[in-house]
Amino acid sequence: MCGILGVVATTPVNQLLYDGLMVLQHRGQDAAGMATVEDDAFHMHKGSGLVRDVFRTRNMRALPGNMGIAHCRYPTAGSAFDSSLSQPFYVNSPFGIVLGHNGNLTNTEELKKEMFRQDLRHINTHSDSEVLLNALAHELQATAKGYRLDLDTIFGAVSAVHRRCRGAYAVVAMIAGYGMLAFRDPFGIRPLIFGSNETPEGTEYLFASESVALDTLGFKVLRDVEPGEAIFIDLEHRIHQRQCAQNSVLAPCIFEFVYLARPDSVIDGVSVYEARLHMGEHLADKLVKHIPVEEIDVVIPIPDSSRPSAMQLAQRINVPYREGFVKNRYIGRTFIMPGQATRKRSVRQKLNTVAQEFKGKRVLLVDDSIVRGTTSREIVEMARAAGALKVYFASASPPVRYPNVYGIDMPTRSELIATGRSGEEIAREIGADALVYQDLDALKASIRELKPSLCNFDTSCFDGVYITGDVSPAYLNAIELAREGDGAAAREERWSSNQLQLNLM
Repeated sequence: MCGILGVVATTPVNQLLYDGLMVLQHRGQDAAGMATVEDDAFHMHKGSGLVRDVFRTRNMRALPGNMGIAHCRYPTAGSAFDSSLSQPFYVNSPFGIVLGHNGNLTNTEELKKEMFRQDLRHINTHSDSEVLLNALAHELQATAKGYRLDLDTIFGAVSAVHRRCRGAYAVVAMIAGYGMLAFRDPFGIRPLIFGSNETPEGTEYLFASESVALDTLGFKVLRDVEPGEAIFIDLEHRIHQRQCAQNSVLAPCIFEFVYLARPDSVIDGVSVYEARLHMGEHLADKLVKHIPVEEIDVVIPIPDSSRPSAMQLAQRINVPYREGFVKNRYIGRTFIMPGQATRKRSVRQKLNTVAQEFKGKRVLLVDDSIVRGTTSREIVEMARAAGALKVYFASASPPVRYPNVYGIDMPTRSELIATGRSGEEIAREIGADALVYQDLDALKASIRELKPSLCNFDTSCFDGVYITGDVSPAYLNAIELAREGDGAAAREERWSSNQLQLNLM
């Protein structure tokens, strides 16, 4: 999961890119970068950290030009703090290209070998995004007529990328001397939306991971980029679009609606906020079959993304909704220092209870999901310490039993609390008196009710069915073996830190 932006404007774009990254910060907190183009020359600055820390006034002044792309990185491969993995990436052969990518390729290693042996291209980092950039550059070279590009060449190169690359990818790229290119994988797993803004000097265009970036920057939403589609905006601001994939089908990652996206975003025509309200309604319908309503005195969300679901659940079962946790919104990123690898940082540094809402009450806690269960366990303990008589727990999504390979750095199967455990066993693990999970069909219905034509989703982290059809048990085993070298404690710290930062946005 990352945030990407592409702007074609009539005035300097550096401030637009910065402001857009700020509202997409929840999609990635480990690194940020911008690239602009002026007179066919690229200007780029990127680094590790939050947007506000990476860009200073001097950096902004060094990013001239009316066209640019930007990226905020959430680690899906490599070290969370490896600055060499910051995007955008740049290649100068045979055309100058800068690229930002949201998603994750599932055939990265295969492509690396092909590029080294056949394409004669060397990959400098462990990033699949650099692989994707070089795949695009090679296909442009292979389809170009000499060293000039035309629309057939550009769209033909994207078609070749679709045939060659597997996995999830939403992409914005600039080609020096030609314009801006945006495209989305044939399943539309990761979001990408397109908007315009009319100015006295002409029309401006913006691509973004979420509609909230368009809203805050004053752009009108035109539409989502379709799965497999490529949109090219030339230097005269003319729009060219073409379907570049065969048998494309829209199957977005359902976890975007559960947790990843901001509630004020609209993804593929579905309001994230409304989807979460519907999740609360369906969760309420299941809850009453397992826990008597008269056994619940108050419904309390675990901030922040579970609030819409918790509010709607409380309204549906006619039980008071209360805010019982206050979040420290100024806590910094946590690091693992030598000698601290096994120490678990307490969630009490990040949350505090409003004791009056717990003391002497039977409490239903609502969260968007349960991944490792570590945070859930600590929150249940906090509720009991604040005086709760009973603590029930409800998850607005089904049990997370499988890793995500399309751009979310979830734990390995052995670290997921739901792997190999029943609901009752998980309840005991986190210390809850009872636990209720959303059903997968109900989760899908929560979104489909808002857009009936949206029939397919990637739900792999819940059911182990990977929409691209190329993820085998051997592939998952290889990923998990590789991640063992990363260290379970480091992955837990990285996941928890990203969760915290996301909830603070």
